[in-house]
Amino acid sequence: MQLFRMKRVVVTGGAGFLGSHLCKRLLDSGCQVICVDNFFTGDKGHIAALMGNHYFELLRHDVTFPLYLEVDEIYNLACPASPIHYQFDPVQTTKTSVHGAINMLGLAKRTKAKIFQASTSEVYGDPDVHPQPETYWGNVNPIGLRSCYDEGKRCAETLFFDYHRQHNLRIKVARIFNTYGPHMHPNDGRVVSNFIVQALLGEPLTVYGDGSQTRAFCYVDDLIEGFVRLMDSPDELTGPVNLGNPGEFTILELAEKVREMTASRAEIAFKPLPQDDPKQRRPDIRQAREKLGWQPKVALAEGLEKTIAYFDDLLSGRYYQQAVDPADEKA
Repeated sequence: MQLFRMKRVVVTGGAGFLGSHLCKRLLDSGCQVICVDNFFTGDKGHIAALMGNHYFELLRHDVTFPLYLEVDEIYNLACPASPIHYQFDPVQTTKTSVHGAINMLGLAKRTKAKIFQASTSEVYGDPDVHPQPETYWGNVNPIGLRSCYDEGKRCAETLFFDYHRQHNLRIKVARIFNTYGPHMHPNDGRVVSNFIVQALLGEPLTVYGDGSQTRAFCYVDDLIEGFVRLMDSPDELTGPVNLGNPGEFTILELAEKVREMTASRAEIAFKPLPQDDPKQRRPDIRQAREKLGWQPKVALAEGLEKTIAYFDDLLSGRYYQQAVDPADEKA
């Protein structure tokens, strides 16, 4: 008689914004989870409530170095994803994307694990095609300030598909569009967190350019559902698959929405547009709808309400008090 064995899953970048939500989702679904993070942008507070779970492990490790574990699945999320963080040390950002991919793919090859790559809509650059389908090759500046992230992620996708073709690895590649929600870093420079923190502190909301550039905002719970569905899909579906919310808003519309929902009287401050900042960004999610049965369910107003509540708790100190409350931990 064969004994039941729980699935062992590694999540690199597991203490980060997306990784912490994914770790919780996998634990709730009955997996053993090994959270791997070097804590450059990750935060132990995000996973504090998981530490009491016997099936959760935390490993401080940098994916630019090899990792030796026995696993069934790997979610490779390790890489700073906001311009402020990935431009702080651009060489290390490229190493994390490229060397990190090589090391995680090597682990998958050795253990015959299925491996998921968290890629990004930034592979499309400043797009000439709108909305962006997975067949679009992109318009990326290879030597700009954002190139360490954009080209690092593009190279990681190349490595994933070469390992798939050369070594028959089971791969899944998701291209993530702007995502927001609890556990975002308050100083990551991303537009949703920027606006909310500024509004709650009564500071001017910083809009770059004239605010006419567009983005499509996906709530984190919707995105994590897409991750799991893609990982659980048939091996033939390698991706890349766009995951994001096709609802498109201008940056100025988002600023006004945040001001309204926070009851803030803060002014809007206009500043010059950063180099290579995309003018428009919206995913074509037909493939996700048709092959995964996935589409976002959380409307922007609902997601912003939850995110504003998180930042309100964080700025007041209530979030970490709640996170480490032993009464909230489950064995």
